Amino acid sequence: MATQDADTGSSGYRSTLPWKIITWAAEYIDRRIGWDRLPVPLGLLNVLGLRVSLRRHNLQDTSQLPSVNLPEVEPPTESHRINRTADGSYNDLKNPRMGMAGSRFGRNIPLHKIAPNTPEDVLGTPDPREVSRTLLTRTEFVPATGANSLLAAWLQFMVRDWLSHGKSPTENPWEVPLLEGDTWPERPMYIMRTPDDPTRDPAAPPETPMTHVNEFSHWWDGSQIYGANAEQQRHRRTGELGKLHVGDDEQLPFPGAPGEDPARVPGFWLGLAMMQTLFTREHNAICDHLHTTYPAWGDEEIFQRARLVNAALLAKIHTVEWTPAVISHPTTVTALHANWWGIAGERVSNLFGRISDSEIISGIPGSETDHYGVPYSLTEEFAAVYRMHPLIRDEWHFRAAADDGTLREANFREISGPEALKVLDTIPMSDLFYSFGTLTPGLVTLHNFPKFLQEYERPDGHLQDLAATDILRNRELGIPRYNEFRRLLRLKPAASFEDLTDNKMWAREIRKIYRDDIEKVDLMVGMYAERRPAGFAFSDTAFRIFILMASRRLNSDRFFTEYYTPEVYSKAGMKWIEDNSFGTVLLRHHPELRSSLSLVKNPFATWNITEGGKRAHKEEQTT
Repeated sequence: MATQDADTGSSGYRSTLPWKIITWAAEYIDRRIGWDRLPVPLGLLNVLGLRVSLRRHNLQDTSQLPSVNLPEVEPPTESHRINRTADGSYNDLKNPRMGMAGSRFGRNIPLHKIAPNTPEDVLGTPDPREVSRTLLTRTEFVPATGANSLLAAWLQFMVRDWLSHGKSPTENPWEVPLLEGDTWPERPMYIMRTPDDPTRDPAAPPETPMTHVNEFSHWWDGSQIYGANAEQQRHRRTGELGKLHVGDDEQLPFPGAPGEDPARVPGFWLGLAMMQTLFTREHNAICDHLHTTYPAWGDEEIFQRARLVNAALLAKIHTVEWTPAVISHPTTVTALHANWWGIAGERVSNLFGRISDSEIISGIPGSETDHYGVPYSLTEEFAAVYRMHPLIRDEWHFRAAADDGTLREANFREISGPEALKVLDTIPMSDLFYSFGTLTPGLVTLHNFPKFLQEYERPDGHLQDLAATDILRNRELGIPRYNEFRRLLRLKPAASFEDLTDNKMWAREIRKIYRDDIEKVDLMVGMYAERRPAGFAFSDTAFRIFILMASRRLNSDRFFTEYYTPEVYSKAGMKWIEDNSFGTVLLRHHPELRSSLSLVKNPFATWNITEGGKRAHKEEQTT
């Protein structure tokens, strides 16, 4: 399928000569100087130009490739117009399948540039296990100073809403060879394959680009809270006043529905449980508020409005709090706030609402829906750059919010899977949030992959090296290697290993393992090794996908654009989104944290250590 040029979209500024000049200039200046080295106003203009260029060149549609077994979709009803569906269907009323659960991942690279995934390409030198052991293993924890470990918990909470390639088949796994001296308990190492695309037409020509489907809805709709289908959603609802089930102690009723025990799902851990619990309780708080304001509303009306409000609040928190914490350069912080409020700013938005139809001036929420000429979906490249396991610590020190007193020490294995439920039973939730808020996450860099995730025992008992799996998964899904990836984003490739990284030791290590071939360096290795802009916890290369997809997830979703109105959300619902943040959510449900959060501008930044219980956080003082 050919690239569809976003110049044909509805936002006219993109097709004007001045904007074409700006995009050309943005790419030129970015290659010669770097957006992050410019003064903030010029940096903002440069990033805006890069976004327009990325929208023109890096949105690729896989839904038009030959397909079979597509679900039957009836014409939309009035309910579809004003409510989010459980599976994400009908978000686009003219194309009801767009972005629904079971639809394909798109791409941010030309389809003919998808890398082959033959055994030689996926397992070839260096094999994924060799990369994991040599370049990724955490030898000493490298902290992302200034941030806290709620970053890691939030990220996985979001990923559980956005994407999943589904449960891997157990037959015909990838067989990863092991070098002499490798202590892995089985030979060879087995890594399960990504499931095949059930909608791929078996009669399609062999050269048809590979595709895979997303088990979840592609939309930012809170499906990790509400369920990915109608059956899951029914099980989670109480049927009274719009609310979701919680236990008597306001904790989630683990286990969930039959067959949905979260502790038996790969990737379940304490941080995920904390976020799941917090925003289930937030949904119920929104329901209480709506019931008080609109007492005539029934269960269904309250549930649907509360879901819209909660999902929008999640999107707002991610846009203006989480992402600015993980990429805290002054230019990116300003740009992300402008995504939500526009360059007019939050104060103008709160006082006067939208003062312009332009998303640049008044932000994306409430603007016109725009797919930029390509049906909306999340992409394989988006999934690739969100592989940020180094954010997770290996060692956890749980302390009381009241006096900073030690409650217990634990390693990651002791707070994941079924063990996480034991922690939830023994440590109050407010103390868990306090502990996460005062512990730094890891920096997304080489030699900082959590050691317990390199020996991760899945709920089915299968032992997995997630670092090797991440490397293999990118290769299997046709993600280009680092240099080619940069070329496809119109970035300069690394001319040498010394050009790739300013760490001379890393350059030697990467050169050795990739046998002097700079073109073979995996995307993840290159991103973890390259120079990061000031304030960034991850790479500038990954940031290019963020520039494109962070706004696209809002622009394409009509519930964040033309349907982001009091008529759909209710006036009380819109006010709830406007007035709340991650900090207010935490304090609503855990007022004991007020002292720790006082004067903390962003709750994903390091919290205050409780007065009277201060101690030396040696790890937090590491630079």
